[in-house]
Amino acid sequence: MHRPIKYAEKALALTASAVWGVMQWGYRFRQNPSFTPKWSDEPILKSWEKTKPTLGWPRETDSLCPICTRELRQDIVDGRRDASVLLTERTGEIKATILQRDGKVLMVKDCPKHGHFEDVLSIDPAFTRHIEEMFMGRDIRAHDDSRSHNHGSSTILHGRGAVLTIDLTNRCNMMCDPCFTDANQVGYVHELSWEQIKTILDNGASIKPRRQMSVQFSGGEPTLSPHFLDAIRYARKLGYNSVQAATNGIEFGMRPEFCREAAEAGLRYAYLQFDGVGNAPNSHRHVGNLFDVKLQAIENLHSAGVDIVPVVTIINGVNNEQVGRIIEFAIDNPKKMSFLSFQPVSFTGRDEEVSDERRAAQRYTLAHLAHDVKRQMGFGEPARDWFPISMISTFSEWSDITKGPQAAFGQLGCRCHPDCGAAMALVIDKETHEVAPVTAFLDVEQFTKDIATVNDAARSRTWAVAGAAVALLRNYDPFGAPSRFKLKDIWEKFDKAFGATKKDYGKVSGDRTMSDIEKRRSDRWAFIFIAGMWFQDLWTYDFRRTEMCIIPYGTEEGEISFCAYNTGIGWRQIIEKKHMQATVAQYYEKHGRHQIYAGNHFVPLTALRHSLSLNPDALQAAAQTDLDAKGVAKTAREEKLKARKPAPGQANQERVAS
Repeated sequence: MHRPIKYAEKALALTASAVWGVMQWGYRFRQNPSFTPKWSDEPILKSWEKTKPTLGWPRETDSLCPICTRELRQDIVDGRRDASVLLTERTGEIKATILQRDGKVLMVKDCPKHGHFEDVLSIDPAFTRHIEEMFMGRDIRAHDDSRSHNHGSSTILHGRGAVLTIDLTNRCNMMCDPCFTDANQVGYVHELSWEQIKTILDNGASIKPRRQMSVQFSGGEPTLSPHFLDAIRYARKLGYNSVQAATNGIEFGMRPEFCREAAEAGLRYAYLQFDGVGNAPNSHRHVGNLFDVKLQAIENLHSAGVDIVPVVTIINGVNNEQVGRIIEFAIDNPKKMSFLSFQPVSFTGRDEEVSDERRAAQRYTLAHLAHDVKRQMGFGEPARDWFPISMISTFSEWSDITKGPQAAFGQLGCRCHPDCGAAMALVIDKETHEVAPVTAFLDVEQFTKDIATVNDAARSRTWAVAGAAVALLRNYDPFGAPSRFKLKDIWEKFDKAFGATKKDYGKVSGDRTMSDIEKRRSDRWAFIFIAGMWFQDLWTYDFRRTEMCIIPYGTEEGEISFCAYNTGIGWRQIIEKKHMQATVAQYYEKHGRHQIYAGNHFVPLTALRHSLSLNPDALQAAAQTDLDAKGVAKTAREEKLKARKPAPGQANQERVAS
């Protein structure tokens, strides 16, 4: 039996549907022209003005030959060819076809020199079709960006992005697989100077559309940089509200005072490497107590006022059984979790020379993630409850309209290619831990279309807010929501995220205090996104995704798409080698060695004290052994060791011959 308020809210929802039937015609009749905001030289786009890449299948796109690309990159790194060829030539580029075969979506391509390549893009065509069909279109084309966007075929063309990533150093205090950067293995140190950091941030702030971005300091391990805290302060000074650190958590777990220093500098989020619940599921990282380190880092960071985003590299056969346990961990600790970021493995960095056997066994896609959530948690229909993360851009534009043309920044937007990222959302009662998918009580797809109608009208702030309120109410089903969840709760969550009514939920600007942080944390409900962000590698590379990248890397050579930097042509190796400070030996001689935790050694924690809720069964679970049973290596290191060992019959033959 539902509570009486649920019936009252249902009546309001039905009334709102009738009101919207009239209201929408007012939004569609004699629409105002879009204004040109201070943060852009071009007007906000109407829904019909937005461009889209070719979607569906079969379709043709531009890709790369995995072998030609590595050969060209090595020639540039070794000085046999100049990097300028990347701006003028298309060496290594080949056509690819995306098609459906045997119940999967594949990328197939042929190189005249190296032959045929193919890989899986999706194990569920219905899921991928659903995600692509919900894509709302690209952002304003990038402009005032000539200093930052000039990278040949890899140039970012659309929008501003959502996360500006800056690698402060390629040094790390771990040495594990997988690793985008091949940290501690490349033979040289690449570490940004203070002036370089400021220049990259200044240049980033000059690009239009000038949107709020999450500035993410990364590495290597960014906390090893001597400029880590100053970099946080400077990003905040420029006006960015969300400053993050992509971290393994070791420094934060060992040093509570360092967490406080980072929070005082302006660190808002820790993107915390998190491969599973328990030390066994993290064993492939070769640190004996790595999960204990994560727990202590979460406790220390949250106490200091920094919010936590567990970031999970998912590898089929290594830790995909952990998907449900990690979601359960977030549900059990909703006061400390802000977001879950699952990243299906990209075979790059240390793993770029992966064997065909290991690549096929370990390949994991966004469709795998959606199905693992359904199988392990019992909720989330892949072709119904998931949506492209770019869908949030419609609400970003609504926020832009409500804030008007004089706003210094546009709202952060995630306008990436629909094949790059997908998500579903949960609402969790922080007190009772009751949980429900947002799609159980909100028609997200229709709500998004209604907001687009409001945006296209370009009416006043009052009419934009009124339209959103009616649209939200008409798409809300109170009977599907958690028992104590009310209509005002969902409106306040929406308003808190986009700041339409200017109600004080606690500041997020650079002058925020611990009081602001506690105020934002104080509401009863946690909205947690289960997001999948699938970065490309040389077997799945699609230039249509690259040119829409929302996670550019800020470098000495401008801003480069995440996938073009770490995979694709591999600008990382080219730029880091060109701008390296010293060889590793030279660096150690001048600065001394930093501690590296590897070989299953333990990180020295003073004590393990935390208030997190843990499932004992999950803690005791052994590491996943699917690949062991198949005789497939788990990591690049294991694969190399396996390749050195002679086959059993071969060893006997060699002994007989001798």
